[in-house]
Amino acid sequence: MNSEKLFEKAFFLFGICLFITSAAWTEPELSIKGTHFTLDGEPVFLLGISYYGALGAPRDSILQDLNEMKTYGFNWIRVWATWAAFDNDVAAVDANGEARQPFLDNLKWLIEQCGQRGMIVDVTLSRGNGVTGAPRLQTPETHQRAARTLTQSLQSLRNWYLDMGNERNIKDKRYISLDELADVRKLVKSLDPRRLVTASWGGDMDKEELRRSLLEVQLDFIAPQRPRRAGSAEETAIQTGVYFAWMKEIGRVIPVHYQEPFRRGYSSKSFDPQAADFIQDLKGAIQSGAAGWCFHNGDQRSRDDGQPRRSFDMRGKRLFEQLDEVEMDFLKQLKSMKTN
Repeated sequence: MNSEKLFEKAFFLFGICLFITSAAWTEPELSIKGTHFTLDGEPVFLLGISYYGALGAPRDSILQDLNEMKTYGFNWIRVWATWAAFDNDVAAVDANGEARQPFLDNLKWLIEQCGQRGMIVDVTLSRGNGVTGAPRLQTPETHQRAARTLTQSLQSLRNWYLDMGNERNIKDKRYISLDELADVRKLVKSLDPRRLVTASWGGDMDKEELRRSLLEVQLDFIAPQRPRRAGSAEETAIQTGVYFAWMKEIGRVIPVHYQEPFRRGYSSKSFDPQAADFIQDLKGAIQSGAAGWCFHNGDQRSRDDGQPRRSFDMRGKRLFEQLDEVEMDFLKQLKSMKTN
């Protein structure tokens, strides 16, 4: 090989190295300033979409979904590290909180792919209630072990936060006391002081729960899951204002992040939201100063097989292939909205 060819090959390899190095440096870091999130120091509204069963989905399907998410303006996804729906256990940690492969590696890969697209990942733990697999992490020790496993395994990646417990206030197998949450939060911060942590509430929080979450647990932001009933969207802006007013009284003001609102297929007999409901709920969150909102989706509970299962099971079809006409109508309207 002559010197000219050698130079061309060396220059090509150097370019690849520069690209890899640049990609590593451009991965976004999620932080908080006041009542809002920031990406690399710039204020951002987190517009998200549920993607719960991603750790069991084919990688090519995930890449297609992520690219499509970007076209609609989504900049974060919610993924469970303890997901096991429809007899398909894709949890990244086992019942004792230990690493579970290949799913933990799948989670790391997913977060990296999101980082390349400037997207954030909500990594959620849940003790479960039998709906998404057998209950797990039922002791403080196993719960802390799971948090340790995730924090240490994913520490180099800055574009994810930890939800320490989905619907932690529900008095069944999901329940996690505020004292336990405080211990998990302390552990995570000892391992990674900059890692953001929260815990989600099933329904609206009351003032005493909020006070203890701010002062005792010291959540970085709150993640209440608003009621799934007709008229809920009309109340979102008001409820955000209530939270901020209470926080000012308590003496600590942090972001309000709506990570799991109502969805299609949850209870068609009482309330199956239309595109206008999603739009109104999102607008209410934005206009009232909330820090984020999620386009929640899941299985069709009225059907024995749960089809379409949407983000709850993406083995056979990717997420955007499973959304119904109403959800697609919402996405079309979403394109014309300005969230940041």
